[in-house]
Amino acid sequence: MRNQWLAPSLGVGLAAALLSGCGTDQGGSGGSGDAVVMGMSDDIQATDPASGYDPGSWLLFNNVFQSLLSFPNGGTEPEPEAAKECHFSDTATKVYSCTLRSGLKFSNGNALTSKDVKYSFDRMMNINDDAGPAIMFPMLDKVETPDADTVVFKLKYADATFPSKIASGAGSIVDHSEYPADKLRTDGKAVGSGPYKLDSFGKNDAAFSVNSSYKGTAKVKNSGVTMKFFHGDQAGLKKSLLDGGVDLAYRGLAAKDIADIEESTGKDAQDFDVVEGTSAEVQHLVFNMKDPVVGKLAVRKAMAYLIDRDALINEVYDNTATSLYSIIPAGIGGHNTAFFDTYGAHPSKSKAASVLRGDGITGKVKLTLWSTPSRYGPATDAELKAIAKQLNASGLFDADVKSVEFAQYERDIKSGKYGVYVKGWVPDYPDADNFTQPFFGEGNVLGNHYSNNTITGTIIPETGAQSDRSATVKQYEQLQDIVAQQLPILPVWQAKQYAVARDNVYGLENCLDASTVFRFWEISKG
Repeated sequence: MRNQWLAPSLGVGLAAALLSGCGTDQGGSGGSGDAVVMGMSDDIQATDPASGYDPGSWLLFNNVFQSLLSFPNGGTEPEPEAAKECHFSDTATKVYSCTLRSGLKFSNGNALTSKDVKYSFDRMMNINDDAGPAIMFPMLDKVETPDADTVVFKLKYADATFPSKIASGAGSIVDHSEYPADKLRTDGKAVGSGPYKLDSFGKNDAAFSVNSSYKGTAKVKNSGVTMKFFHGDQAGLKKSLLDGGVDLAYRGLAAKDIADIEESTGKDAQDFDVVEGTSAEVQHLVFNMKDPVVGKLAVRKAMAYLIDRDALINEVYDNTATSLYSIIPAGIGGHNTAFFDTYGAHPSKSKAASVLRGDGITGKVKLTLWSTPSRYGPATDAELKAIAKQLNASGLFDADVKSVEFAQYERDIKSGKYGVYVKGWVPDYPDADNFTQPFFGEGNVLGNHYSNNTITGTIIPETGAQSDRSATVKQYEQLQDIVAQQLPILPVWQAKQYAVARDNVYGLENCLDASTVFRFWEISKG
């Protein structure tokens, strides 16, 4: 995501009008169910939408703020939320217009108008925070407001996925009177127009109550949510769930803990539901193309021939993920199996040795795999150690693992210090564009010095302009075939999404889908 890299299809018609009939106004009525306490090992990095670009922050944004559009439960095509209607007003998909619902208000009682929408996008782009979502909008030229209810986005170039981008947390609308135009808000507060209000935010917890001013499509089924943050402490999160300190756990239980809870449920009068949902979260090994070791294609190919994804997932993740052989994950239009077709599913020492010898490499290849568990989960170190073990077992490599904190990790990647490092990605929106343009487009997030003129000059701009998303499949397959041959990255796994809850908590199945939107309002407690 949102460069969360971590630890797991749009149909025809984005250019068509999105009509308010897709949802119903629920108004500002509060939920009638009990309040819910939720535990999470991820942190929330920001409460200001101009900064946060991580799963924890977007969880907050998706519940406290409104976007013009949103992804419905189980859907991958955006529908109206703060807007009652949106459409491309030209055939070139370069002018996108939205009309706001009537009576929109922020949680402080201020009216939400087109001025606030324009202000939110102008502010995000002007601040251009390194940890923020402005990177998603290189196509945005200007935002116009013909009247209080109308917003018109003028794009520099065609982008048929623009509706999906503004439906994400990056499209959060802020009150112009509450947020400074040229700097981030740093008081830990948030004022939005979404289903919930942020009542308090601290190091270890955050409290949300129902926003009585909300007017949109969500129907709230609880009276509030409290989040407890466990800062990567998986054991602490599990203990709190078992002891009744939290009603549910999301993002952070170890794979073994999930399996243990599922196996023990019903014993000692404790009942829990383990809810599995779809996910488009992925993880890759990234190769620095200028590195003196892995900059050699033969070394990268040898690694591709040797890594056993299935064994890795079984050993480290207890099968809570699936092997990934593509850049675009399963369930997203454009997915293929290019890496399976090229390198196979099972390790081949003979093929690895052959490709190394063909490049004149006869001794063991010495390299370091770099990890940062503080960002991608505590199992990341174990994962890379398992990969190093697989490589070394072939007799062709002498690999070790080093681990650093995320801030240092990002600085070292930028300086080109690492040859091989791990990156995870939680999508901003469920479209193949979000698994390709951020990785291989100009100014991409990989930082690995890879470029390909066919990808950047033809495939990315042409697929981005195609309003019929099903018509992009062949080009996305071509992109993945190119990447499989040149190997700037090696896909490893696609996550499954889990939440574990006490047996009196309901609705989690409506919170776990490929859109990555965790919907507080769908959760109820008996």
